[in-house]
Amino acid sequence: MSYPLYVAFIWHQHQPLYKCPENGTVSISQQYRLPWVRLHGTKDYLDLVLLLSKYPKLHQTVNLVPSLILQLEDYIAGTALDPYLTASLTPVEKLKQEQKEFIVDHFFDANHHTLIDPHPRYAQLYHQKQQQGRGWCLQNWDLSDYGDLLAWHNLAWIDPLFWDDPEIAMWLEKGRNFSLGDRQRIYSKQKEILSRIIPQHREMQHRGQLEITTTPYTHPILPLLADSNAGRVAVPQMTLPHHRFQWSEDIPRHLRKSWDLYINKFGQEPKGLWPSEQSVSPEILPYIAKQGFKWICSDEAVLGWSLKHFFHRDGAGNLEQPELLYRPYRLETPAGDLSIVFRDHRLSDLIGFTYGAMSTKNAVSNLIGHLQAIAKMQNNSSSSQPWLVTIALDGENCWEFYPQDGKDFLETLYETLSNTPNLQLVTVSEYLEKYPPQATIPSQQLHSGSWVDGNFTTWIGDPAKNRAWDYLTQARQVLANHPEATEENNPAAWEALYAAEGSDWFWWFGEGHTSNQDAMFDKLFREHLIGLYQALNEPIPPYLYKPVEAHIAKTDRRPEGFIHPTIDGYGDEQDWDRAGRIEIGGARGTMHSSGVIQRLWYGVDHLNFYLRVDIKNGVIPGKDLPRELNLLWYYPDRTMINSPIPLADVPDIAPTNYLYHHHLEIDLLTQCVQFREAGDHYQWYPRVTRAQVAFNNCIEIAVPWADLQVPPDYPLRLIVVSSEDGCFQNYLPENGLIPIDVP
Repeated sequence: MSYPLYVAFIWHQHQPLYKCPENGTVSISQQYRLPWVRLHGTKDYLDLVLLLSKYPKLHQTVNLVPSLILQLEDYIAGTALDPYLTASLTPVEKLKQEQKEFIVDHFFDANHHTLIDPHPRYAQLYHQKQQQGRGWCLQNWDLSDYGDLLAWHNLAWIDPLFWDDPEIAMWLEKGRNFSLGDRQRIYSKQKEILSRIIPQHREMQHRGQLEITTTPYTHPILPLLADSNAGRVAVPQMTLPHHRFQWSEDIPRHLRKSWDLYINKFGQEPKGLWPSEQSVSPEILPYIAKQGFKWICSDEAVLGWSLKHFFHRDGAGNLEQPELLYRPYRLETPAGDLSIVFRDHRLSDLIGFTYGAMSTKNAVSNLIGHLQAIAKMQNNSSSSQPWLVTIALDGENCWEFYPQDGKDFLETLYETLSNTPNLQLVTVSEYLEKYPPQATIPSQQLHSGSWVDGNFTTWIGDPAKNRAWDYLTQARQVLANHPEATEENNPAAWEALYAAEGSDWFWWFGEGHTSNQDAMFDKLFREHLIGLYQALNEPIPPYLYKPVEAHIAKTDRRPEGFIHPTIDGYGDEQDWDRAGRIEIGGARGTMHSSGVIQRLWYGVDHLNFYLRVDIKNGVIPGKDLPRELNLLWYYPDRTMINSPIPLADVPDIAPTNYLYHHHLEIDLLTQCVQFREAGDHYQWYPRVTRAQVAFNNCIEIAVPWADLQVPPDYPLRLIVVSSEDGCFQNYLPENGLIPIDVP
């Protein structure tokens, strides 16, 4: 029997609790520390489903986290005030100096390529700050500059789908000289958009085009609530917090609160649960089943660990043994069976991190091509049941990197899918009701891990993360010492606990992730714990008045996510903010001692490897800097033909005496490149390359994976060598090779 290929998109919509905990005082307004519920609410949640509604044959799943829904309600009611909103609604002549500094520092917090540059006045102000500096803006901007920046910060976050609204169109055309009345009306328009989000989702679920799912109340990592030692399942040598967190009784509380809120908002019981960060473990399954959920989702890494199978992909990125991933599984628990689906990590990441840097046509063609390749494999398989490809990802942050907030991409994708009969978009429940799981994973065999590498190191194991867990454990024990403090008679204490148990604080602590708001996330976490102590009339530990960690600029680091830099030689700070970084220490050689080369930046997306070399201002190749830059790739543990570095005077020391397989030579004066591949008898042979190079303020390089011809999920190593007239000068980095993982 010939089946269509079923595809389940799951969009995850989430924001942590930015609301300050209540301290017992009566106030009409709720104070919020950060504006992201309001701004993402006007840009990302409503348009996603409105675009889908134009294509009724296409069914999808959207996950709405309870902490997001509750905060949306505050903004809709007009009771939520964040510092960005307060500044936006303040007459410019009454702005205090500290507010002006805050505006200059934070009202450009957006991807400038897609949200700032398309608007000439906003772009003018942004580039004044970039070129002239913060101090110049504070000294030279007049009140109209501040008024326009306040307006544009709010306008730019309104989704392009709503730009045909007459008022919004008028503001976009107006461009400058915005009044307080304009800014007040923009805020009213934001609330109007926010008020449509939940009704639109509810209506589309009622007519069968959407399935709405939920998440534990404040997005906690349930396996770590059950036992913080779960971190050692995937990483046995993990350093754990001093105090073990074991409060599995909090799991049913989070599930019950999300269940009840869902029924209140959508008028029916939920079927699916998105475990926070797709984190699962055997211990949490009975609680999920007992609450009444029918299915959950996780990542292919978790499935791989559970089956003791590594998912290999071919050079095109298509799975080998795809039948293991593209099917649901049954989990048997004492409280009943659960179904679980596992997302295709690569396809999800392509949408989340790469397609925004491609043309709409190429991006959609690439995704459809992958799905058609899977459909062909399904037709050639002996499976008695059609496959289900699960594509699950963050439904808000990725669109900031797409032109027009992803509008063109989604419309083209939906139009193509509507006209492709062998690809059928379904909700997860639709598929499961028609094709229940035929395979079973014994519950105790389910791996304890998350979507991030199948482990929990993003949330525990780092010194700062562990310190936060110790603070949380101490506070949880204090609450346990007050059995009289129930959710009914002391809700403030419990709400503070739930907020502090959320995953987002631990995400930002320590190594791995950073943002301009690290200190604020630290403060919010501690404020929630302080709120718990205050609600119990307990003395507040002094350590809660100090940051969990010192928020200083970090030096060397590994990449923190995919990047898509524009290769123009100007080193745009936003383009490289998630790249790996290696500081050059000046410990060795002419290339280092003078500090001519100051640091290396490196990163990847699904299309290219990227390298940036920061140099001192005014440096001239051939005079202050060797004229030639050589990139050489080393392939560990892979059998292939390799050759030594093709330069004279190469020292016989590691790693310069390693054998390499690919070589890109760059002439920094002409910016011409030559690409070579190692051949027999230690020879090098020219190959065609599509590498890009630009040299202005810095050196920026993009090398397509197609040039290197290596499959996904493969580790590479890179050395950067300077030379002059074919003679070796020096190499970077100083302490080894640059590690690269092919996505």
